[in-house]
Amino acid sequence: MDRKINVPLSREDAESLRTGDYVYLTGTVYTARDAAHKRMAEALEKGEKLPFDVSGNIIYYMGPSPAREGRPIGSAGPTTAGRMDPYAPKLLDLGLRGMIGKGRRTKEVSDAIVRNKAVYFAAVGGAGALLSQRIKSSEVIAYDDLGAEAIRKLYVEDFPVIVVIDSEGTNLYDIALEKYKKL
Repeated sequence: MDRKINVPLSREDAESLRTGDYVYLTGTVYTARDAAHKRMAEALEKGEKLPFDVSGNIIYYMGPSPAREGRPIGSAGPTTAGRMDPYAPKLLDLGLRGMIGKGRRTKEVSDAIVRNKAVYFAAVGGAGALLSQRIKSSEVIAYDDLGAEAIRKLYVEDFPVIVVIDSEGTNLYDIALEKYKKL
């Protein structure tokens, strides 16, 4: 089913999504990759605040290429989500409502998604130039010294994603694997 959803993502919207749904996100999304996640984890260990309130928000696992003249951002394709798996359960427990990336997630992440009624979306890998056209603004808000891995606040319009793990834990990769095995 195709859905248009405004973000930040409400719990009700997250719970209404089902694995395999095509979703078009409009609103604010934050970017963070490996190095930024490590810094956020270190901040939490020290009792410090995160650079943005994760509650209800979505993190896009992406490090853009430099923007061309007149564009807010360069190519903006997803990175492999598994590298953020050591950090994701804690962020989900703090209220993170969604993540965008590519690839499988660990059982710990899937369990945290279910526990917190969140969702994991996939964006199409290799389509970064096309995806960047849906990003209308980009602002570095933390860890500027990390370059492409700095945390950015994006405003997206009709950003296309697919629900991979829904709030009930149904996993599109598992479903596809079972279908493949039957062939």
